Amino acid sequence: MEQQGQGGTPEKKEKRSLAFNVVSNKEHKGFGAGTIDLNNVSSVILDGDEAYIDIGAMHAKSKVERGIKFSPNKEDVPNGRKCWIVWVAVDRSEEGQYYAGATACEMLVDPEARRGWKILADHVNKLDYALKRRFILDGLEEREKAALRKLLMEHNAEWWERSPEDLKAGLGG
Repeated sequence: MEQQGQGGTPEKKEKRSLAFNVVSNKEHKGFGAGTIDLNNVSSVILDGDEAYIDIGAMHAKSKVERGIKFSPNKEDVPNGRKCWIVWVAVDRSEEGQYYAGATACEMLVDPEARRGWKILADHVNKLDYALKRRFILDGLEEREKAALRKLLMEHNAEWWERSPEDLKAGLGG
């Protein structure tokens, strides 16, 4: 049964938008409390010596992920090539914007077999860690670190200069 507003017309319910929620130590204050803004995070794909920004990774639709059926079992992808998604968060200080967090997530892709391997929970957790201003670049080889460093520097040299030493040291720069 519809609720009636003033004048006997049906009352319109306010539409609530959905957002990505995270658990925090803040007190919950209703719908949407604890939402985070993903506008300040980007996804970088590392594929061999190549590094490029691919926002499609936010929805598992990056160039390397499209058309791939992912499995949580590495043995399902014996001929997979290693690729990485690096979540990069940008923040602003009094001096200006800078790279504030970066975390790397491994995956294997075999485009011929249309199969891949990744641990979705790891990707979600690493995205969260990047947003929390952490640097987790374990597992990246030197050539991958160099490709990421080059991309970040070329994308915005001023942001790179203002970035924490943890990031620069982690990428050998």
